[in-house]
Amino acid sequence: MNHPESYRGRKVVVLGLARSGVSVAKVFHALGANVVVNDKKERELCPEADELTALGISVLCGYHPDDLVTGQTALLVKNPGIPYTADPIRRAEELGVEVVTEVEVAYWLSPAPIIGITGSNGKTTTTTWIGELLKAAGKNPIIAGNIGTPLCEAALVASAEDWIVAELSSFQLKGTEAFRPKVALLLNIAETHLDYHGGMEDYVASKEKLFANQSSDDVAVLNWDDPVCREISARVKGRVLPFSLYERLEHGVCMEPPFVKGADDAKAVAREIVWRREDGAETAVLLVDELGLPGRHNAANALAAIAACLSAGADPEALAAALRGFRGVEHRLEYAVEVNGVKYYNDSKATNPIATTMSVGSLSAPIVLIAGGLDRGSDYMELLPLFRDRLKGLVVLGETRAKLAAVAELAGLANVRLVEPVEDAESTLREAVRQAALLAEPGDIVLLSPACASWDMFESYEQRGRIFKDSAHTL
Repeated sequence: MNHPESYRGRKVVVLGLARSGVSVAKVFHALGANVVVNDKKERELCPEADELTALGISVLCGYHPDDLVTGQTALLVKNPGIPYTADPIRRAEELGVEVVTEVEVAYWLSPAPIIGITGSNGKTTTTTWIGELLKAAGKNPIIAGNIGTPLCEAALVASAEDWIVAELSSFQLKGTEAFRPKVALLLNIAETHLDYHGGMEDYVASKEKLFANQSSDDVAVLNWDDPVCREISARVKGRVLPFSLYERLEHGVCMEPPFVKGADDAKAVAREIVWRREDGAETAVLLVDELGLPGRHNAANALAAIAACLSAGADPEALAAALRGFRGVEHRLEYAVEVNGVKYYNDSKATNPIATTMSVGSLSAPIVLIAGGLDRGSDYMELLPLFRDRLKGLVVLGETRAKLAAVAELAGLANVRLVEPVEDAESTLREAVRQAALLAEPGDIVLLSPACASWDMFESYEQRGRIFKDSAHTL
């Protein structure tokens, strides 16, 4: 697409409401475009519609009109979650109408440099951590994207002295063309969202678009322990700054000494996080045991956050206090409450098996796991070692409950409870928490870490997590 100002007097279709749709519709309307907003949900389910209508923006709800996209349409901006198989998008592609997401629009608007963070796991924790670290370093971060402020809103209030710190999904990145972050960070790649992308090839290609327009003036921060990230590094044009838990890097952010794969962290020696520059100079940032969040996956998130902040010009000496003080974000291995000697943790954001495996590995007490959710076709066999070696009990619900129970049976896990749907999703999850409490004893942990998306039962993982916390508090 071109700069949003170039669409004055031209038709722009915004497909999907929610916060990002409202934000981008307002931008084009203020710039004089003829904006039409369309959402397939009924009008009463679109509370944002009234705000846009009051501004004089045309809003159509409940269906996709046949004439929504025509040869006179200059641009279609889609909600990231709407699949490319949707009729208006297919029509736009047939007519040669460009289809983008809000990320592309925000890039054109922003006077501030952008740090773009993506990956299959750890995005929100790392994005939030980067914001805290930049503040500690005297920078001016604006957290945006999948968390915080919609990107277009952030772009409109940002100045050249700010940094937009943007959590970005594969859905958002797939709809970009010119988007160019000053610092691009890829945390990891795991098999997820294949129902949307149709396969790993499209999923990886969408993630890789984060680096597509970078030059040697930009920085690409990549996980050197992830084979896909290493492969991508050979194709990026930005300056590569790797991070690693397991390799002693000549240049990058790593552990000294490195972690050993498969070794017990509890028996580990003291390790420092160090930054090694290309000129051979080395700076120790802090001991890994000082980090405010436990677990190797959070150590990896810390390395990534440090690398991104160093790339943005942060002084490494300013980062240590914020690394020690950060206690995480809601729904990411979040401590909820202790009841009758049992601790309850909310990890509702764990929407794939790798995320659940990492979270369980961060906790040392016996665990009763609550899992299950949207069925995307996986057999969940990768969870078998976890079920066999780490769990005291398992409570399963949602579309995948039978699959997960079958894996638990193969793993020889005896304490398994299947929760069938009851009155509604909230009541079903409350029953799951009650069943988990019956399996747990003082000193144990009940962990909601579903390994599945929430959309079979809930509006979002946030709703699922808050119901879990309330259920634990009211046991």
